[in-house]
Amino acid sequence: MADDDQQWKILPNVQELAAAGTDEVPSRYVVRDHDRPTAAVASDDVTDPIPVVDLNRLSAGAADEAAKLRSALENWGLFLAVGHVIEPALLGQMMNVTRELFKLPLEEKQKYTNLVGGKKEYRLESYGSDMDRSEWQVLDWRDRFYFIMEAESQRLDDLWPTQPPCFRDVLHRYAVRCRELADGVLREVAKVVVLREERYLADMLDEKAVTYVGLNLYPRCPRPDKVLGVRPHSDGTMLTILLADAAGLQVLRGGQWYEVPVVPGALVVNLGDTVEVVSNGLLKSPVHKVVANGERERVSVAAFYTVDPEREVEPAPELVSDKRPRLYKKMKNSDYMRELQESLARGGRAIDRVKL
Repeated sequence: MADDDQQWKILPNVQELAAAGTDEVPSRYVVRDHDRPTAAVASDDVTDPIPVVDLNRLSAGAADEAAKLRSALENWGLFLAVGHVIEPALLGQMMNVTRELFKLPLEEKQKYTNLVGGKKEYRLESYGSDMDRSEWQVLDWRDRFYFIMEAESQRLDDLWPTQPPCFRDVLHRYAVRCRELADGVLREVAKVVVLREERYLADMLDEKAVTYVGLNLYPRCPRPDKVLGVRPHSDGTMLTILLADAAGLQVLRGGQWYEVPVVPGALVVNLGDTVEVVSNGLLKSPVHKVVANGERERVSVAAFYTVDPEREVEPAPELVSDKRPRLYKKMKNSDYMRELQESLARGGRAIDRVKL
């Protein structure tokens, strides 16, 4: 994303800000009064808490797991996955290399900055923050690395850090297993909305699809009452798979924020906007955010499964009828992803732009 008349600013490194030990945060991170974090409800305190779904039992045809998945997708847009294909040891290795990556000296991390060409070009991949579009844009209290994880032919290998030494190997093995998990979940999602082809959604992640991985560090924050780790948004993906080492993720339902619990060995799986559109609104992409923590830091690994940038996304024809007319217009995925970035800066939702 180049602009000959603009020089992008390198935003403050949140990790360094936190290490300075100040009692306040810079004004650019302070959210507006109506967005200030408030006490969220623990999902366990409601009659239908966020389900924990055993994917191994689900794939074997367990009716109770299928019922839990349907309830999760229809009521929350996300669930906690256990019994999945990613070994506990690999989950631990992925978290460890992510922590080690953020422990590298700042000058080492900035070798992979997402501002290039004399700071005249912003690229989504590599180390840094979100695009800073204006002085009024509120910034998230996090640092991140962001890479293309799949397909291998699309990876920008020079942006994958060489330290810690095992980083590339661990991320590659994690990508392979994570893709198996995503493929299986999308087949089950197709059953929930009664698509005739079980692989309808999974096959949308073809050889031209792009999977990104975001490695996030949310440092301890001196004023968690004033900032957010990530502002409210929904994902412009087919599916997002999240590994986190601490609480902080919250999901919006019926105007109320609910805490997403952390279950050892479980992954959070949430639907993205693409599934909402393809299902013609039968399933919804959940709005979620990350709150800051005044006591400890939080590390997470998020895999974002997106379709081919040139694919035009629209409701599946078999899910459109006289009784349920088409609710979303067609849009090329690359245009949608651009709108997603702009809407995040504005504080809106990209999916509202494709609703009829």
